[in-house]
Amino acid sequence: MSFDRSVKIAPSILSADFADFGREIRAIEDQGCDWVHVDVMDGHFVPNLTFGPPLCKAIRPHIRTLMDVHLMIAPVDPYIDAFAEAGADIITAHLEAGPHVHRTLQAIRGAGARAGLALNPGTGIEDVEYLLDMVDLVCVMTVNPGFGGQAFIESQVDKVRRLREMIGDRPVHIQIDGGITPGTAPLMAAAGADVFVAGSAVFKGGSAVDPAPYGVNIRAIRAAAEDARTAA
Repeated sequence: MSFDRSVKIAPSILSADFADFGREIRAIEDQGCDWVHVDVMDGHFVPNLTFGPPLCKAIRPHIRTLMDVHLMIAPVDPYIDAFAEAGADIITAHLEAGPHVHRTLQAIRGAGARAGLALNPGTGIEDVEYLLDMVDLVCVMTVNPGFGGQAFIESQVDKVRRLREMIGDRPVHIQIDGGITPGTAPLMAAAGADVFVAGSAVFKGGSAVDPAPYGVNIRAIRAAAEDARTAA
C-alpha cells in the first residue's frame, strides 16, 4: 500500500457490537472508514481485557481495508507472530511495554507487518528519534489507554507538533488515539496527524442494521480534520 498523508479515519471496534463484528466492520467500511482499528488489551499493561489473535483471525475475512492492531500488552514479543498470522496489516506496540523496543519493531517487520510505536500521554518523544527509521506509524495516545469514552488530553497537541517536525519527510504516519471527535480532530490535524482512531464518536447513534449514522460521524470527523489542515 502506497504512503500518503491524507486524513484517514480508523474506527475502533472496541465501541462496536461485540456480538456482530462481521456486520459492524462491513458497515463502517461501507460508510467510508479507511482502516479498522483493533484494541488489544491484556488486563496487565492496561486495566482492561479485550481481544486476542483468534478474534483478529475471525474478523480478518470481513475487513477489506486495513487491519490496524494496537497491542496494549506486556510483554509484546511472544505474541507478534500470532497477530501477524491472524492477518494484522499494522502491529503497534507501546514504547513503555518492554526494555527492548528496537527488537520488538524488528520482530514486527520480520513477521511481515508494518510496525507502529505507541506513546502514552506521560511519555515524551525523545526516545522515538532513534527508532523513526524502523517504524511506519507513531501512535500518540490522547487518553490513558485501557478504556474507551475518555476525555481528550490537550497537552498532547504540542507533542504531535514536535513529533511531526522530528519525522520530517520520512514515510511515517502520525496516529491519534483517544477522545477524537469533530471538535478535537482539528487540533491534531493542524499539528500534523493524519490517522484518527475514533470509537464512540463513530459508532454513536447507529448499528449494523442502521449504519447511516456511522457515515455521518465519519464524514464529520474527516471534514473537521481536513478543514483544519487547509487553514493551518
